[in-house]
Amino acid sequence: MSVTLALLLAAQATAQQQPPAPVVVGERETVPTTPGDPDRTEEQVQRSSAAADVVVTARRRAESAQNVPIPISVVGVKELDATGSFNVQRLQQLQPTLQFYSTNPRNSSVNIRGLGAPLGLTNDGIEQGVGIYIDQVYLSRVAAATLDFLDVQQIETLRGPQGTLYGKNTVAGAINITSKAPSFTLQGRGEVSVGNLEFKQAKASISGPLTDNVAIRLGVSTTSRRGTIYNVASNQYVNSQDNLGIRTAILWKATDDLDLTLSGDYSRQNPNCCAQIFVRVGQTQRPLNRQFDQLAAAQGYEPPSRNPFDRLTDLDAKLSARNQLGGLSLRGEQRLGDGTLTSISAYRFWDWLPANDRDFTGLPITTLSQNPTRQDQYTQEFRYAGKAEHFDYVLGLFGFYQTIHTTGTQRQGPAASRWLINPSSTLSRDPSVLNGLTAANDIRLKNFSGAIFGKVNWNLTDAFTLSPGVRLNYDDKTGSYVSVVRDGQGNLVPATGGTARQAAQRDAIQPQEFRDQKFREWNVSYDLTASYKPSRDVLFYGTYAHSFKSGGLNLNGVPVVGGVVQTQLAQVAPEKVDHFELGAKSQFWDRKVTLNVTGFWTEISDYQAVVNNSSTSTLRGYLANAGKVRVRGVEADFSIRPSDRVSLYTNGAFTDHKYVDFKNAPCPPELSGGTNSPVVCDISGQWLPGISKFAVSYGGEYNLPGTVFGKSGEAYVGVDANSRTKFSSNASRSIYTDVDGYTLVNARLGFRTDSGVNVFGWVRNLFDTEYYEVLATTPGNTGLIAGNVGDPRTYGVTIGFGF
Repeated sequence: MSVTLALLLAAQATAQQQPPAPVVVGERETVPTTPGDPDRTEEQVQRSSAAADVVVTARRRAESAQNVPIPISVVGVKELDATGSFNVQRLQQLQPTLQFYSTNPRNSSVNIRGLGAPLGLTNDGIEQGVGIYIDQVYLSRVAAATLDFLDVQQIETLRGPQGTLYGKNTVAGAINITSKAPSFTLQGRGEVSVGNLEFKQAKASISGPLTDNVAIRLGVSTTSRRGTIYNVASNQYVNSQDNLGIRTAILWKATDDLDLTLSGDYSRQNPNCCAQIFVRVGQTQRPLNRQFDQLAAAQGYEPPSRNPFDRLTDLDAKLSARNQLGGLSLRGEQRLGDGTLTSISAYRFWDWLPANDRDFTGLPITTLSQNPTRQDQYTQEFRYAGKAEHFDYVLGLFGFYQTIHTTGTQRQGPAASRWLINPSSTLSRDPSVLNGLTAANDIRLKNFSGAIFGKVNWNLTDAFTLSPGVRLNYDDKTGSYVSVVRDGQGNLVPATGGTARQAAQRDAIQPQEFRDQKFREWNVSYDLTASYKPSRDVLFYGTYAHSFKSGGLNLNGVPVVGGVVQTQLAQVAPEKVDHFELGAKSQFWDRKVTLNVTGFWTEISDYQAVVNNSSTSTLRGYLANAGKVRVRGVEADFSIRPSDRVSLYTNGAFTDHKYVDFKNAPCPPELSGGTNSPVVCDISGQWLPGISKFAVSYGGEYNLPGTVFGKSGEAYVGVDANSRTKFSSNASRSIYTDVDGYTLVNARLGFRTDSGVNVFGWVRNLFDTEYYEVLATTPGNTGLIAGNVGDPRTYGVTIGFGF
């Protein structure tokens, strides 16, 4: 923390004493307030498509969202509370180009326009393509961002590459979360919700002055809910919610020109979770006696239900998803000359303590499967945002250091031999061959990243602006992967040779080891945006960006050929991104109508994905680089507020997406497992996973002034819905893992008073739509497809108040 304080105090010694005026270029004005300004009411923080005066900090200064030549969606505290969007997963229902997929916190991915992290791919050695920032602090893992939103003021979602304005380079976009700031007037807010499935949620915050120049804010949130899946083996509901979060911030106005904010937060999630359940069985190329139905019949097994919407499972291994995360940050903002010098020093940690059932059945095949992880990260960012007569600019330095230590364990049970070994072998009828077979994995990563970046907005005329940006980035990663395999008696399983029994054990779990693998590389990103603002309420813009996603290391293991670990496959090259964007932002009818339209075209070479290689891999894929992918489409955000009584909105996206060149992909299950089945498949031209061709969010609210129990206010009814078409849920598209399109409708009815009391009833998934969040093939290629079924209809009541 001394870095921030020392630099800003030194700057203060030479600072000019007068604060800068707002930046005005033609009719472009930088708004002299920030989203975290405690003097702004919640009603002022609206969705960007629904209000003309929304203030954002997407370009590291406060300005109207409609003046920013970046496709950006803003959700304020009012929308978050009204729609029950208390985490990233819920937020995606309001923003059609934001996708969130999760089978547990560690195995989560956040994508924008379908890009960011391949669906279902979790690897300690690679980074995400969507940057998640809380109060300008970068969160390096998606799992570290699965917390409930706590005391949030607004959330900005930026689409497209972001690297010349933000600390960490990201190729798909950024989610910028701004918390409520400490206030020098006493204020507070509380909210309690109860609902079916034993849902209980309470949120509270209070803020006020400690002295004339020191203010504090404290927020707390707790959420619990019974699980939506009943486990007949443990007689418990699973996939529950059990979350606790605490955040505090202290603001010290050290001088008229220097503000220091010290923030700390802690979140703990400890649900009975996470179960993926039986969905269907698909035919593979394996012999029938090695496919699910005959393997299950051979052991007298039948799933508790073959209808996943009966919401039953019989998983027999322990389930746990304990997730702890938090950190400290010190942000200093020094008004210096005609700009502001900002320093952000931060430390964050993430502890992941899971337990899973990775055979997805009630049979003791895999009795233990877990990857406990500890991550620590340190970031330091310096940034100066200034202005001159005809231009304004941002210059920054960013440093990031991260350590990850994962200690995984996989243990096979007494049913494993019959399930995993070819029935023609006598070893398959000997449970002791695989019973107790255990892999102890030790995975370590040290990751340093440093960057210099800058962006200039050069106002050639009052209406026309050129905005070039550049970033010089250095990445240095060192990683190790060690998997030691022992049989049920504690004897080491050799990497090669040995008895037939040991060969069968090695086929089930392959021991391997590689240490101190390194990835080091310099990269340059650059972009150019041209914007034209012919009038106050119209903005046209175009952008070209050449960016990259950092390379890394394959820390899930690599192929082993003849007992030799193929360490040449441990490194993964960076993704190379070329991105084009054309857009228009407009408001008319006295700014009661907003229409923003964007067209985009993104191509990524050396796309990071799981591949197969016929010369090195016959049984397992590994992380490497595919040839090329392309995502292109059109997005539109429309809203209308014809009166104070009515507001309506619709946000839609058409996305065309495909692998342009991917000739060495793993084959889908229907083409795998046979004697003559291909080792690799050419899936060029196929869909990317997780992306719907059409997605749309829409809704509105109607209110009517009135009085209840002598309190004046307004009654209101609101509806929010989102629809999406079919999408693939597997890296190599399969006939068994396409998820059909669906529509979810949420509704609310309530009364809010002028004094800040808000009482409303709500229903989520009003029509009890049956849908899948994600589908997945399971280990062993038996044809079993497991998945996460979406929440059923839920309903409840919320009471909120403030002062």
